[in-house]
Amino acid sequence: MSPFRLLYGKRCHLPVEIEHKAYWAIKQINLSMSLAGETRKLQLSELEELRLEAYDNAVLYKERTKRIHDAKIRNKEFRVGQKVLLFNSRFKLMAGKLRSKWSGPFVIREIFSNGRVEVYDHNGIDTFVVNGHRLEPYHELVEVEKEKEECHLLDLVYE
Repeated sequence: MSPFRLLYGKRCHLPVEIEHKAYWAIKQINLSMSLAGETRKLQLSELEELRLEAYDNAVLYKERTKRIHDAKIRNKEFRVGQKVLLFNSRFKLMAGKLRSKWSGPFVIREIFSNGRVEVYDHNGIDTFVVNGHRLEPYHELVEVEKEKEECHLLDLVYE
């Protein structure tokens, strides 16, 4: 009895025996080692082709989503003296139910080439520089006077 069997209660299998058994199993399944090697090479090349195809599909997906995203971007062009609203990013996380995320209106004083815009409050005292992406054009309500027509209820009665 070997010391390994006394200690662990089972036979000791040497790596040479395991390798010999694996070789014997391959020989039983496929008598030609070169044919088994060829099939393994084909499987590996097929796996590589699948990986390359998945990579190409990922690149196409990214390009398509970027094209869709870029199509939805609207270019904003501002001019000096225009009224704008400022997005208040502090309210982005917890704005409250009825609180607006926009503050203003502000008036544009100067536009810089790198996207910065200097705006001032309607009273002209507070001036500050903000990123142009945080601004939206302010559309004022224009009241249109219409001629008021008198309409009697008797005129609306259907025959």
